[in-house]
Amino acid sequence: MEFFTSVIWLTVILLGVVYFYFRRKYSYWKNRGVPYIEPTFPLGNLSRKNIGNLREVFEKVYNMREKCPFVGAYFVVKPVAIATDLDFIKDVLVKDFNNFHGRGIHINEKDSPLSAHLFALDGPKWRSLRMKLSPTFTSGKMKYMFPSIVGVSEQFNQTLGEILHDQSDIDVKEILSCFTTDVIGTCAFGVECNSLKDPNAVFREYGRKVLKPSKLRSIALVLARTSKLAATLRLSVFGKDITNFFIGIVRQTIEHREKNNVKRNDFMDLLIDLKNNDTLDEDKKIKLEKLTLEQVAAQAFVFFVAGFETSSTTMMFALYELALNQEIQDKLRTEINTVCAKHGGRLTYEAMNDMVYLGQVVNETLRKHPPVVVLQRVAQDDYKVANTKLVIEKGTTVMVPTYQIQHDERYYPNPEKFDPDRFLPEVCKSRHPMTFLSFGDGPRNCIGLRFGRLQSRVGLAMLLKNYRFEPSEKTPIPKKLLPRGGILASVDRLHLKIIKI
Repeated sequence: MEFFTSVIWLTVILLGVVYFYFRRKYSYWKNRGVPYIEPTFPLGNLSRKNIGNLREVFEKVYNMREKCPFVGAYFVVKPVAIATDLDFIKDVLVKDFNNFHGRGIHINEKDSPLSAHLFALDGPKWRSLRMKLSPTFTSGKMKYMFPSIVGVSEQFNQTLGEILHDQSDIDVKEILSCFTTDVIGTCAFGVECNSLKDPNAVFREYGRKVLKPSKLRSIALVLARTSKLAATLRLSVFGKDITNFFIGIVRQTIEHREKNNVKRNDFMDLLIDLKNNDTLDEDKKIKLEKLTLEQVAAQAFVFFVAGFETSSTTMMFALYELALNQEIQDKLRTEINTVCAKHGGRLTYEAMNDMVYLGQVVNETLRKHPPVVVLQRVAQDDYKVANTKLVIEKGTTVMVPTYQIQHDERYYPNPEKFDPDRFLPEVCKSRHPMTFLSFGDGPRNCIGLRFGRLQSRVGLAMLLKNYRFEPSEKTPIPKKLLPRGGILASVDRLHLKIIKI
């Protein structure tokens, strides 16, 4: 009897400790006079049904935006500040970047070496890598890579034409993912992925594995944003098979190039240079260690995943919107044909730069369907918010809800309408610069934005020059969206009717 009494008392004490721990944690924003969403045990403001749906959390928070430059929320027990004021966002991303240069994403190099990539790194390692990798994405390098992108797009056109002999109702997301996988493989690694000819090619298979949705991975991706808890759990987002594949393919590529003295002036060449030569933190004048094979693989991995997924998703949503807005599709096709005619009927680098309306269509697609729905920064020191008495304490995560800002009717009237004229030069100048954040802003903006824009525009130009896109019986209208750990995706396969012109 005494044993059971002791167990009961221990249970009561333990529950009491847990209760008061969470109660104290969940009083953080209230004690600081910050408006906040009331959290629930044990996930805070995360959804129990869909823990990876950050857009749902931000939707609730954004409705409180008038009261304060930011709104308080909780990821499990971690307090996060959701920025809602554009001037405050500009301070965080640009003006006071030195105090918000870190993302605070968990890195576990021992158990998950692919996690130590540029997107997640902070501090001197990030600054050095960013400085060293930036030359890969200059306009000069884009011009150098352009013929390779066009070559893959021509193969894409040929393969799609063959597919249309047997069917016209196509899952455009899948074929676009094959296209961007082949572009990344060719331009970054000098590897012929052959995803267009063989949808089950090994690179395409691993691309699917990396992004395959699951409850466990959604939880892991959210926890990775709370670095202390993730470190305690020794969190690993990707399985051993994914890690071994990418490290293995990078090892083979490096060995081949070094043994045969192969130089392609591409992304992999730059990584090999970082592996073989010292780098320097220019600010602190500190020599940093050379990259290990695993660190090289991590950079190659994030470039591959980000490069094929965000661009294919952008192209998918663009074709979806154009299928539903035939007058815009016709106007864009006319521009593509007119510009190509001026350049000898070919897709040249100069021709792509002349396709102004195509740029507007891509921007409006990114506005309405931003691939990344949230930007994240961490305060390095206590930070007093301008024109307020509020202080964001050191170590606090600040999140910027990109999707909500780009759907705010104050900045984009009738935000669900697809209207490329929102990105006419004179219209853009009239808006606050923080109303379009699909590539982020400031020193930690997307390093590959030129490459992403280029392959998306080449792919769309090639497709619209040769095909018309219309809704089919399988086209989801309206479509359902689901952010997978912060990446926007369509819940259903996105089928469209494709007609050869």
